[in-house]
Amino acid sequence: MNLKPVIGLEIHVQLKTKSKMFCSCDNGGEDKQINSCICEICMGHPGTLPVSNKTAIEWAIRAALALNCQIPDESKFDRKHYFYPDLPKGYQISQFDKPLGKSGYLEVGGQKIRINRLHLEEDAAKLLHTGKNTIVDYNRAGTPLMEIVTEPVIDDPKIAGNFLRELRAIMRALKISDADMEKGHLRCDANISLLDLESKSKKLNPKTEIKNLNSFKAVERALAFEIKRQKLLWEQKKPPLTQSTRGWDDVKGITLEQRQKEEAHDYRYFPEPDIPPIIMKQKIDITAIKNRLPELPQAKRERFHKQYGFSYADAAILTRDYNLADYVEKVMSELEAWIESIEQDNKKQPTARLAKLAANWLINELAPRIDHKWKRLIVTPENFAEFTALIAESRISSKAGQKILDLMLKTGTDPSDIIAEENLTQVENKNELADIVKKVIADNPEAVADYKVGKLNAIKFLLGAVMRETKGRANPEIAEKMLKESLIQN
Repeated sequence: MNLKPVIGLEIHVQLKTKSKMFCSCDNGGEDKQINSCICEICMGHPGTLPVSNKTAIEWAIRAALALNCQIPDESKFDRKHYFYPDLPKGYQISQFDKPLGKSGYLEVGGQKIRINRLHLEEDAAKLLHTGKNTIVDYNRAGTPLMEIVTEPVIDDPKIAGNFLRELRAIMRALKISDADMEKGHLRCDANISLLDLESKSKKLNPKTEIKNLNSFKAVERALAFEIKRQKLLWEQKKPPLTQSTRGWDDVKGITLEQRQKEEAHDYRYFPEPDIPPIIMKQKIDITAIKNRLPELPQAKRERFHKQYGFSYADAAILTRDYNLADYVEKVMSELEAWIESIEQDNKKQPTARLAKLAANWLINELAPRIDHKWKRLIVTPENFAEFTALIAESRISSKAGQKILDLMLKTGTDPSDIIAEENLTQVENKNELADIVKKVIADNPEAVADYKVGKLNAIKFLLGAVMRETKGRANPEIAEKMLKESLIQN
């Protein structure tokens, strides 16, 4: 049986506007006292009238344009009816047949993932479970939510995960959402079914919606599990016959049945009578919004590769966080000036070697030390560029660099000052190293013997001894060369 996964994603992005979607309440009530950011409109009191948040609408259009969506001439809000304790009005103000964006796409790994629609709606309240009791916190009720629905064109869980990662990067680039899945700023429901490629009918089978996905890995794992589960049902000639909703148990690594999936008619949509339609030409300047779009992640990655010489893999990491990307740009600008000052051949951009060196220290050394919190970094781009240049010039060793970087992070001091104070300048003078090399050879006869019988890795042991003797200051290339020359002579 030839079965192909058919996956579609429904993503909710929480917008970080100052006020809520349809009232003037503070939209930052996530970490504030329960039910402290609410009003009669949030609570759905009779007689209240909602007013649309223009900023939220403009931000949604920014996102739609970034996702290559078509912007219709007219959009409107609708009422979506369902009953649940977190929905005080008994309905949700959403959009049904006239969304703010439609027929878009996002390119992921060379594949265009088609986007069906992008629309705005209000968030529901939050349920807090304490033992046998449940508290309803309405601080989140009314928060602007942007829903993005893909077409069912994804066939691999990894592609689904990468789509979400790219979407998060775009939301952060637009500065309209932190898009943090763990905090609920970006939520995803994954729909999946299997298509029998040997069947003459190309009609899609009933889908299963997976909820409770709070990380990219969870999305990938849940879809992978569901593919296996549904394949087994097909092999047993029991394919799913109705739409259903399942929850993801991240600890057990399985999906669990919750309920049958509702259809659109179950929600009894009808136009929201209290909010007039949005006539784009009258209310929104689409051209102005489009002209203000920032450089998007894909374009930034490509530019980092071409302009600075980063590998595509390093460019992807260095542009993932826009605070980091901004820091990197300033560092590389300083390094370009350094290259020109020493009159290297390539004056237009740093060499690939220098870009790799800078990326390695940024990604593998600096980022873990500050827990990726780039806003709190006290090391200036100028000082980090100087630090990178000192390593590139072999004026300090990598081991000394570790200590220097730690001190820079504690004090914000210029690396040259730290090197002078701590006496960490790399030793390259052969006369200065000669006695140390001689001593190391004399003190380690077993390693010397191993090297002479062909165990070439023994040279690394001897080099390590030289580095210990010089407290990491010896130039490793010069020291290793001197060790080899001495061992050949003796």
